[in-house]
Amino acid sequence: MRADLLFDDIAGLDEALAAVDGFDAVLVGGLLRPRPAQAGGLSGLADAVAGTPLASRVAEAAEKASAGGGDEGHFVALAAARTALLGSVHDALVARVDEVTGRPVADPWTAGPDSGEERAGNLLVAARGWLCDLARTGWQGIDHELVGGAAPVVSAMLPDPALRRLATLLDGFAAELAACCPGASLERVPVRRWADLWARALLLTLPGAASGPAVSEVSGRLLPLGVDVQEHATAVQAQVHAVFEPADGGVSRLVRASVSAPKPDTVVGAGLWQVLRPHMSLLAAVGEGRAVDLDAMPLTAEGDLLWDDARARAGEPADVFATARVALPVAAGCAVSPLDRHPVRIAVPVLVEGYGVEGDVVEDARGVAGGVVLDVAGCRLRVDADRVPAAGPLTPQAVASSGACLGLLRWDAGEFLLQPLAVERTVRRKPVAVHAGAWAGGTSDKTGARAEKAATDAVVVLRERAGKLLRK
Repeated sequence: MRADLLFDDIAGLDEALAAVDGFDAVLVGGLLRPRPAQAGGLSGLADAVAGTPLASRVAEAAEKASAGGGDEGHFVALAAARTALLGSVHDALVARVDEVTGRPVADPWTAGPDSGEERAGNLLVAARGWLCDLARTGWQGIDHELVGGAAPVVSAMLPDPALRRLATLLDGFAAELAACCPGASLERVPVRRWADLWARALLLTLPGAASGPAVSEVSGRLLPLGVDVQEHATAVQAQVHAVFEPADGGVSRLVRASVSAPKPDTVVGAGLWQVLRPHMSLLAAVGEGRAVDLDAMPLTAEGDLLWDDARARAGEPADVFATARVALPVAAGCAVSPLDRHPVRIAVPVLVEGYGVEGDVVEDARGVAGGVVLDVAGCRLRVDADRVPAAGPLTPQAVASSGACLGLLRWDAGEFLLQPLAVERTVRRKPVAVHAGAWAGGTSDKTGARAEKAATDAVVVLRERAGKLLRK
């Protein structure tokens, strides 16, 4: 791994991000009566895509929007330009990561069959109209009446599976906006996040935009690397990153398998496994340190396994760090769909060894620490300690005392970060591995067992109460 390349400048990166930031600032005040300062953000976006097929449409859209006369087509063009710029940033960063790791390049993107959302074109038009009203009003002008306009659209979309992806996005976006109303009283606006959600939702209202990736069936051996836990107050997802070795001897690939479940906000920490575990046998294999043999398991062109327990069986023991040292360097990445090309999506498994540790590690109630930086061949790689889940034994303290770290390379706020999935420490002259997903399939560890019991009691009580309500 050429860590020094992570810190070299990438040509055009700062300029592209500056153009995105300029446009995002325009959405804060809104486009109903744009001010002179907003015209600069619009023209900057148009200039950034001047040499692309979008040039003429975006230039026209910027001109119309600057005069307060932008319509739905103009707003779609602006959203497309913003998405294309962030896509170019994504591609440049991924190319740099490929250069750093030296792995095979991913295959080209392959789209799947049309999802059929054209059947409900009126709902897409309604959603697009609401999003355009948001752009005209701006984040500082939102109120409950405007935000509430999404509710009937979402309610009509949810019964249709082809529209559920957009409906879920609109529902979550509207909930965030509603929690911040009125916009005029906001002290801090999440400018990049709301612009991301707005642009993505607007493009998903276009016919054909929600079509998924191509899906094929694969057989072979799956070697887990680690688990990334993503938690929300009412939902949780565990995403397993792994290396897939095809049975036909083809090129190994980096893949993911995810399981999600709703949850009450009282279920946290080790309790998350209680709601996830019944839905995915892979979690047990991760906790036990085993490979998984797959038989005709669906795999998307983006590298996501559509998990089916009936097509998987536990294999032989597989050490994560052996996999990282032997199989990971030759595994190719997967394609990324056009709308998913965004820097926040970058999460590449890497193995870092032989580093020093900088910074003071201060432990709080749950073992979270700040300031952990790895010195990798003279380069400072910051550890993203906030992403280390409380649902496992891995802590920033374990990272600080380790000699090898398997993690996800991410990019945020202008720099690459390392999210630990597992570390290897030396205890009594023997290497000992600590995994973020060690408790996924259950544990005999004292700390984990206590957390598991407390979580079990809470989940049992909640299920009993839910059962009583359903019987009524």
